[in-house]
Amino acid sequence: MADNQYTMSQERLDELTKELEYLENVRTREVAELIKEARSFGDLSENSEYDEAKTEQGKLYSHIAEVKDLVEHAIVIEMEHGDGAGKVVVGNKVTVEDMEDGSREVYQIVGTQEADPREGRISNDSPLGRALLGHRAGDIAEVEAPVGTLRFKILEIMN
Repeated sequence: MADNQYTMSQERLDELTKELEYLENVRTREVAELIKEARSFGDLSENSEYDEAKTEQGKLYSHIAEVKDLVEHAIVIEMEHGDGAGKVVVGNKVTVEDMEDGSREVYQIVGTQEADPREGRISNDSPLGRALLGHRAGDIAEVEAPVGTLRFKILEIMN
């Protein structure tokens, strides 16, 4: 069993697979050409173009390894649109009210690879995401945080 597992939608996995194919088939050839061209400039010990090309190659190989790890250890989660029997499920947008200050926020529950809190997309593995899953509109979800227990009332569940 893999040590690392990454939850993501099929759409995100497809994006990563396409990126990996580009990196391995196109970008690798481009960097190899840069190295070949830099070698033609002569003395490698004082050849900054060669050094830059080799650095670029190292970054590329590192990025390929990272993307390959994500693809190989992906766990595809189905974005469950539909009401999940009225419960919050991955894929839903959820309007919540902070029980302390009355502020309202809308979050979409997504896999870890799609999470972007600035865009309101929170991971199903995040403390708030885990707390919301399985609850219905009207329920109170509690999240343990360093500042204490945060309480959120679920106002609406949208597909």
